[in-house]
Amino acid sequence: MRLSAEQDELRSAVRSLLSREAGDAAWPVLAGQMGLAGLAVPEEYGGVGGGARDVHTVMEELGRALSPAPFLGSSVLVVHALLASGDAAACARLLPALADGGSAGLLAWAEQSSWDPAAVRTEALPAADGAWRLTGTKEHVLDAAGAGLLLVAARTGAGVSLFEVPADGSGVRRERVVTMDQTRPQARVTLLSAPARLIGADGDGQRVLCRVRDLACAALAAEETGAAARCLELTVEHVRTRVQFGRPIGSFQAVKHRLADAYVQVEAARSAALGAAFAADEDPAALPRLAATAASVCAEAFSSVAGEMIQLHGGIGITWEHDAHRYFKRAHGCGQLFGSPAGHRERIAAGLGLLPA
Repeated sequence: MRLSAEQDELRSAVRSLLSREAGDAAWPVLAGQMGLAGLAVPEEYGGVGGGARDVHTVMEELGRALSPAPFLGSSVLVVHALLASGDAAACARLLPALADGGSAGLLAWAEQSSWDPAAVRTEALPAADGAWRLTGTKEHVLDAAGAGLLLVAARTGAGVSLFEVPADGSGVRRERVVTMDQTRPQARVTLLSAPARLIGADGDGQRVLCRVRDLACAALAAEETGAAARCLELTVEHVRTRVQFGRPIGSFQAVKHRLADAYVQVEAARSAALGAAFAADEDPAALPRLAATAASVCAEAFSSVAGEMIQLHGGIGITWEHDAHRYFKRAHGCGQLFGSPAGHRERIAAGLGLLPA
């Protein structure tokens, strides 16, 4: 499995930009000038019409740089939630603003740290004016400054459904939460009889969220692969120049063995992430299994390689000034986002009939 020449060029362009623009300053250029906010948005809605492999390419570079850009939350989760809903009117109304970078979106989904669509308990009640009223609390919402669109998964009498809620409307309280990984902003969204508008069919939300979860896992796996690869690169650079007992520490056999193991983990993660991206574009029936596989493999590889980065950097690896702790914290956060590695393996087992579905 290989990416195309165009995707290699996209990778180079994103890496070049991220080397010049750090932190939040990169997103306006990525979103507007490069058009990445609309990478997964079909051309009919003003987007680029890219596929999962294009998203994979961008996410891998964002992971290398530990970028706080809201690409995953807005350009992946929200865009694919709208597309999966099958609501053409909502897509025509909402996607163009997301595609041109003029607005960002939030998907409020998880409750009590569970990403299982069946676990949604936020309540949606029909209102007299034909709208809906939502009440509940959402955790781990991938936040974006100035986001104007909020999509919320809530339960109606027909089942889990998807709703559009004004992000700053009445009955909505959004508060930033303190996380271990400070490079990925998260928020808690509290809804108290917040007015909402149904997106898609009533009761179809569980199917939509399962589709979004698979695509999100594929995208996150690419990010984890890029970050793990960067951890390995920085560690190799360090052991080549750090001298102990009159020789570079990278010349010691024990260090070589640990770096070799880390290299194998990075390449295994890369294969798993690419497998999920190719499935999303070419074999949708295989996506749930391959996305869960990538989510498990890549999360554990990133966590392991980030830990080795700290260990092999020695004393400097545990200082606040070095980037090692940032990668380690991102690895910890990624390992729980959209479900734990063990949870994804349980989904694979259930799909193979080894556990109850």
